[in-house]
Amino acid sequence: MKIHIKNLGVLTCLILALQLTKTQAQQSPQYTQYMYNTTVLNPGYTGTAGNFEANVLYRSQWVGLDGAPETQSFTVQGRTGKRVGLGLTAINDNIGASNNVKVNGHFAYEIPVGQETKLSLGLNAGLDILSIDWSKGIYADDQDPVFAENLNKTRPIFGVGAFLYGSNWYLGASSDNIMNSQIYNDDELTVTDRKTQYYFMGGYVVDVSSAIKFKPAFLTKHVSGAPLTMDVSANFLFQEKVNIGLAYRYDDAISALAGFHLAKKFFIGYAYDYSITGLDNYNDGSHEIILKYTVFDASKRALSPRFF
Repeated sequence: MKIHIKNLGVLTCLILALQLTKTQAQQSPQYTQYMYNTTVLNPGYTGTAGNFEANVLYRSQWVGLDGAPETQSFTVQGRTGKRVGLGLTAINDNIGASNNVKVNGHFAYEIPVGQETKLSLGLNAGLDILSIDWSKGIYADDQDPVFAENLNKTRPIFGVGAFLYGSNWYLGASSDNIMNSQIYNDDELTVTDRKTQYYFMGGYVVDVSSAIKFKPAFLTKHVSGAPLTMDVSANFLFQEKVNIGLAYRYDDAISALAGFHLAKKFFIGYAYDYSITGLDNYNDGSHEIILKYTVFDASKRALSPRFF
């Protein structure tokens, strides 16, 4: 892969900046449709929908910019018994010369804390596989021996989360991995620095009418050494079939969202991000597609979508 000269200055702000004198922070992927992909951020969400669910998500960020992030995720989760949720997530994230694969098993236990309020406490555990192919890029000194050998490392993952919710609202706090780690090259220079990231989320559903629901929601991400990331969104659900919304990521992007419930069991969602930073001159925006399949319990009364 060749990197165009006009993009070199932009790529230095990517997570994978190939500079030996600086520490590279390895961060988790970012999602615009986080409200439909909550399990990958908070293990406490696992099983809270009460039904078996599976979803796949594809995100192409900063289209047209060489080496820009591209992410695929797969999630399957559901309730076993009255209070236990089990799930599995797999994420494949590509940024420049790096490929990061994360596979996690999820467990959650739900505790009633009020007449309609429940607290779900969750854990996730798995593996983080990081690969860096130094040939995918150009360097000021391509003869430097550090680039002679590609990097392949496998590290453990352990995360925790809490998800407090009622019939029309939720609050959550989590970290998908609380195990910090660093990877060094043969000269003991830091190549990657994986730091703990903390997520806080919340949402509230308002019945505007019998046919329209309105849900404002937020998600914040905190990681040491990086700016605070904050997303706010506003989504409308019409006739329990069509979702339309807008989102704003602080100092980064404005997004449009649309989703459709097909034959009740299927949901397909799309989001488009427009950069509001200097990157808008170098890319054609970001695209994200999610497809969700839900299996409803035939022995129970059919319920309308919970909208979170």
